[in-house]
Amino acid sequence: MLMPKRVKYRKQQRGRRDGLATRGTTVAFGEYGLQATEACWMTSRQIEAARRVIVRYIRRGGRMWTRVFPDKPVTKKAAETRMGGGKGAVDEWVSVVQPGRVLFELGGVDEDTAREAFKQASAKLSISTQFLVKTDQITGTKVAGA
Repeated sequence: MLMPKRVKYRKQQRGRRDGLATRGTTVAFGEYGLQATEACWMTSRQIEAARRVIVRYIRRGGRMWTRVFPDKPVTKKAAETRMGGGKGAVDEWVSVVQPGRVLFELGGVDEDTAREAFKQASAKLSISTQFLVKTDQITGTKVAGA
């Protein structure tokens, strides 16, 4: 599973998930992208499951980029534990995903293959997503397939 090698602080507060993503909202590396349309805490297990589906579907053709990383620790106390006694131990790592964030990118494959790979990957995630095609920032035309 994905997790940071080391962190400055072992435990974090929960924070807020409101608002739209301001960074990572465009296709930057590949030709096609999978964009989140809802907010969520995406666990390292979900990211890995989606990554495996994409890699398996595209086989050896093309290249994949993962644009999210689980760097937020989520703690959990043991079941049937009384109140008090401090904060629980770190249970899992999550990535805070806001609407508009590009989760995965693909390059070097045709559009139909990318669409199907992202459709299967989306089924592994707990949020709704949409398919993106890279566009030229100046003219607004599609760049994919060039």
